[in-house]
Amino acid sequence: HLNSAGALMFTASHNPAAYCGIKYIPDYAGPATLEITDTIVGNLAAASDAPPEKKNSSKISTFDPQPEYFKFIYTLLDVERIRSAKLKVKFDAMYSTSRGYLDKVLLHCGCEIENFHMQRDVLFGGGMPEPKAELLGELIAAVQKDKADLGVATDGDADRFGIVDELGNMLTPNTVLLVLAKHLIKNKGKTGAIVRTVATTHLLDNFAAKHGVPLIETAVGFKYIGEQMRIIPVLIGGEESGGLSVIGHIPEKDGILADMLIAEAIAYEGKPLSQMVAEVIAEAGGPLSNRRLDLHLDNAHKEAVMKSYSEQPPTNIAGIDIKEVGRKDGVKFYLADGSWVLLRASGTEPLIRVYLETHSAEQLNKLASAMEAAIDALK
Repeated sequence: HLNSAGALMFTASHNPAAYCGIKYIPDYAGPATLEITDTIVGNLAAASDAPPEKKNSSKISTFDPQPEYFKFIYTLLDVERIRSAKLKVKFDAMYSTSRGYLDKVLLHCGCEIENFHMQRDVLFGGGMPEPKAELLGELIAAVQKDKADLGVATDGDADRFGIVDELGNMLTPNTVLLVLAKHLIKNKGKTGAIVRTVATTHLLDNFAAKHGVPLIETAVGFKYIGEQMRIIPVLIGGEESGGLSVIGHIPEKDGILADMLIAEAIAYEGKPLSQMVAEVIAEAGGPLSNRRLDLHLDNAHKEAVMKSYSEQPPTNIAGIDIKEVGRKDGVKFYLADGSWVLLRASGTEPLIRVYLETHSAEQLNKLASAMEAAIDALK
């Protein structure tokens, strides 16, 4: 809108306040790709701490992004359809930048709302502004108590979403991606590729095949999804960590839009969100059970594990044969029964993340136990 060369964003994202850092957003309004961030890091070596010479007096101006954002987001939503549904919605801002935005959009769309944690608090109430069940107890209780249609939340910088159904169940991001993929195709007549990261559910693959749309798998990180959005028409792109964008939007996560699209889907379907979830999961060949293990290892152990699994991958996990090994990001094992296991080493912390997806909770426990034992044995 302002024809800018880019933007700087100061954010801790979904982490505690101590993690506040800087994001650079290039002119295309999506996450900076590796060649851009690598160039910035490379330039730091030659940078000086000395203040620059004052050649021209600089001027800092301010602007309010809200009017243009609202104007744009209403082009992506069927406002009248949402208004006609007269939804009862609970909203937990988690002290985030969505306060004064998502609540106003909900009101504009005719929703009856109750808000939580709307004040400015740079310490996020002493916790994490992450929209997950254990941190949204107040929201979940309010949905259940007042029999609301929907509970919504965002993380600290409002690019990740949190969705609670009318029963008080916290939906996983995997489930939200499925619901919205179906809504965009069935109710809004949209098409395009479904793009997911290697750590995101394969139910999206089944759904894409059923509806005849391409499925593209990327490395972990929304920048890779954003890259695809700048190349091809992407119906929806998202990741298991709670970020998504849709066709017609910028190539960047938007928790406010994600929350509103769920409200729109409920308005179109005229049925409870929990029922919509059950239907789309069945349609995609589910349910599947998912888990992520965060294994805290020292750096030597972490390196030994990744080296072993990369160079000498096992032939089976928990007695199930491995039919394919993927190395798009970390090491991903595609098992003969349709299950998969992904190992990724954190680039910033001494831990390894193990993602698992399989057909039952019992099988999930077996795979998780087998992976923990195998990793422990590599000390």
